[in-house]
Amino acid sequence: MRLSVLDLVPVRTDQSTGDALAATVSLAQTADRLGFTRFWVAEHHNMPAVGATSPPVLLAYLAAQTSRVRLGSGGVMLPNHAPLAVAEQFALLEAAAPGRIDLGIGRAPGSDPVTSYALRGARSAAEQDRDIETFPEYLDDVAALMSASGVLVPLRLGDYRLKATPAAASEPRLWLLGSSMYSAHLAAAKGLPYVFAHHFSGNGTEEALEVYRTRFVPSTLTPEPVTFLTVNAAVAETRDEATALMLPNLQMMARLRTGQPLGPVPLVEEAQVAELTAAQQQIVDSGLQRAVLGTPVQAAEQVRTLAERFGVDEVMVNPVASARRGTDPATALGRVATLELLAKELF
Repeated sequence: MRLSVLDLVPVRTDQSTGDALAATVSLAQTADRLGFTRFWVAEHHNMPAVGATSPPVLLAYLAAQTSRVRLGSGGVMLPNHAPLAVAEQFALLEAAAPGRIDLGIGRAPGSDPVTSYALRGARSAAEQDRDIETFPEYLDDVAALMSASGVLVPLRLGDYRLKATPAAASEPRLWLLGSSMYSAHLAAAKGLPYVFAHHFSGNGTEEALEVYRTRFVPSTLTPEPVTFLTVNAAVAETRDEATALMLPNLQMMARLRTGQPLGPVPLVEEAQVAELTAAQQQIVDSGLQRAVLGTPVQAAEQVRTLAERFGVDEVMVNPVASARRGTDPATALGRVATLELLAKELF
């Protein structure tokens, strides 16, 4: 069983961005020390609870402070960026940390419409829709630009070669991320490794993975289907404590999905007195049911069951434990403990 980590650099009510970043470094170093396979970071913009805005910048920072774990984006939202810029950033990361870089790519905006408008150079909604429509071509461009031969652009005066880096000795591993049938079909058609965002809602996982596996077209770099999935996790010595640590994150997600204003991730004590609507409480209850949650023994069994059910040999946990009042703001003790307790049972 391989375990990996997804991190959004969560920002609690008691933290600055710098505090949250320090906590993420500690989490990455824990994953590195314990033998986790990957440590991926997300891309979200203008969200009070999420500090992960620039995967390549954050990955460079983490590469300098870890030695073994693979580092990657979970993921870069390609419609927000020029394919050449993404290819250059990750080719350079691969040169700095050879054999350790994963480029996970998605097509969601990772932001609200206003932020997306600002992020994409004030492009109109119609132009942004076209960016999404051309996503498959952009994906091909990134892969080609990172290759040793690059891309030949035909011009009147002759072909012009574009390359992400002058002399690549290796390439980042390219992954397609998604939470829909669209992404499963696309990953299969292009012969790419595929990651299903099971931690989003848990709906459609089995169907998407079945489509990916049955329709997979072998490629040079990926001769057979390669996939894993993500899941929210909080592990503690008791199930009650694990639940208390997970509730702040689930309440935040419930507010997001019901159109309420977002703030930082609440502390445990703040979540315990929060008032939720019936719809929000239903979202929280659903999140508790599909998460890896409980004591080390309970959580390890849940991971094994999840892997067996969906036929994967790697599970990526998103450790969402918050903290109690009085905790050092530059730490994430609950998230670190989640990794340590899972590793003790599964490695």
